Amino acid sequence: MSHRNARTTFRGRQLIVARYQAGWPQAHIAAAMGISRKCVKTWLDRHAAEGDSGLRDRSSRPHSSPRRTSADLERRIVEARRRERRGPDWIGTHLGVPARTVSRVLARHQVPPLSALDPLTGHVIRASKTTAIRYERARPGELVHMDVKKIGRIPDGGGWRAHGRHATTRDRHTTIGFDYVHSLVDDHSRLAYSEALPDEKGPTCAAFLARAIGYFTGHGITRIERLMTDNAWAYRWSLREICTRHGITQKFIRPHCPWQNGKVERFNRTLQTEWAYRQIFTSNTERTTALAPWLEHYNTQRRHSALGGHPPTSRLPPT
Repeated sequence: MSHRNARTTFRGRQLIVARYQAGWPQAHIAAAMGISRKCVKTWLDRHAAEGDSGLRDRSSRPHSSPRRTSADLERRIVEARRRERRGPDWIGTHLGVPARTVSRVLARHQVPPLSALDPLTGHVIRASKTTAIRYERARPGELVHMDVKKIGRIPDGGGWRAHGRHATTRDRHTTIGFDYVHSLVDDHSRLAYSEALPDEKGPTCAAFLARAIGYFTGHGITRIERLMTDNAWAYRWSLREICTRHGITQKFIRPHCPWQNGKVERFNRTLQTEWAYRQIFTSNTERTTALAPWLEHYNTQRRHSALGGHPPTSRLPPT
């Protein structure tokens, strides 16, 4: 398969034909285009036989594979896997085929790995990290996502990002601690609210949620219907009262499946790259102070690829 700068792209092959039809010798065409005479003849012959369609790229896959594993053997490999729940090494030895062949056959038939199966029943017990259908709620407030991101605090005067790893004289055993950045993201509009707090305990999470609800209300989301979080203890028990008060239904992701809360997880990554580590801060207070202006920029100006290049506020009702 050629790339767009290759000498023998579709346009280049048309040029070969055009020059030949204009009376150029094949040797001169090859010299002018920096290719071999055989290459020129190949494209001229293909054009003579098939026209312009013969100049287009073709798959390099062979028309036939005489040495491919037979359908009967593939069936036996898949059956042995489902019946015995063994790996390629065991199946290969049992059936007399290389283990690598067994692996390719299982991949071709989309057989899940043993790590995803129950060892007793063979049923799939682990969720896939791929989502077949990308979902998005139809209206603001229908579903919001909540999470906490832990980031290291910055010592006064700046850390290693400001002075370099070898220039810092701080004792490695001195504990600086962490900031816990709590975030709430609306599924439909991607409107986000974040605060850098000293911990992730239950009362702290509940108080943050109350302030986040007020922030969303001020931006036109007057009702939050569902709240999705992970299974942290603080979320499971400490948010119950405030959710009941505001008529919010709590939803929890499956254990060890953070991608199910992917919108706020992706926001955490943006938070790090565009706020926490985008520039050098000389103190932790300076970085914390910069969070609110960055959040305002994120919600009102920053282009969001999932919103067609528009900011989150473009999907909110006027306030």
